[in-house]
Amino acid sequence: MLKKRIIAVVIVKDDIVVQSIGFRRYLPIGKPEITLEFLTSWGIDEIVYLDISATKNQKQPNYDLIRKAAKKCYVPLTVGGGIRRMDQVHELMSAGADKVSLNHIAYNEISFVKEVALAYGNQCVVTSIDVIKTASGYQVYDYIKKQGIELNPADYAKRLADSGAGEIFLNSVDRDGSYLGYDLDLIQSVTNSVSIPVICCGGAKNASDMVHVFSNTKVSAAAASNFFQFTEHSVNVSKSFVRKTENIRLETHANYNENEFDSEMRLTKKDDKILEEMLFLRIEKETI
Repeated sequence: MLKKRIIAVVIVKDDIVVQSIGFRRYLPIGKPEITLEFLTSWGIDEIVYLDISATKNQKQPNYDLIRKAAKKCYVPLTVGGGIRRMDQVHELMSAGADKVSLNHIAYNEISFVKEVALAYGNQCVVTSIDVIKTASGYQVYDYIKKQGIELNPADYAKRLADSGAGEIFLNSVDRDGSYLGYDLDLIQSVTNSVSIPVICCGGAKNASDMVHVFSNTKVSAAAASNFFQFTEHSVNVSKSFVRKTENIRLETHANYNENEFDSEMRLTKKDDKILEEMLFLRIEKETI
């Protein structure tokens, strides 16, 4: 049985990592290379690096910045943003990307998905679908025009899979930065329509949301951005909690397998006697 994955999403706007809220507000966090270094050391399974300003500003990916950040990353790295041509894909792979994420170009030129897949293999092609919920149902969202497209996400995901996509990155615009949990109905509709792995994103408050989505859908990976950015042990704590019910990797020496958590996913205090045992090495008195 394949292990579920916990993925960190690094949103980059104008070369700065930001916290995204509803695809409208962006709060600065720091440098991409520092973020990737810490996420890697904390034990994340994969990282998705999305430059949200490159396509909008009709710029190329910042290869130097990606190359610098990739040197700090020792887990699979997916890079998206500003990709319109095959030479850009070649450059990104040379800069350290393991996969590329295609969004705007995919629904404008779906043949490009097949072109990249033929060149690098399906496993290197992640197609990103941003989704909004309207009165008439779910629609694919154009983040450049900031409006929905008359395109059903589940049908579109199937077309992408048929065109050579190896994974679907499914992002709920409505849930982005909301901490309301993943949109299970949306995720279920897309996972039911394709046989390739689906990564869900948008709305995660803590690891309990990840357990919930793994338990109730066929999603292959749960991704989050904002809450991984602010707490050093958020990756380890999250994976230790999810690992109680799901088959996932835990690759760091630090773990919280014996810890309990409160309703807000904060670690509860261990018993004083246990803490005392952890602090001191007891040497029994020698009997002669």
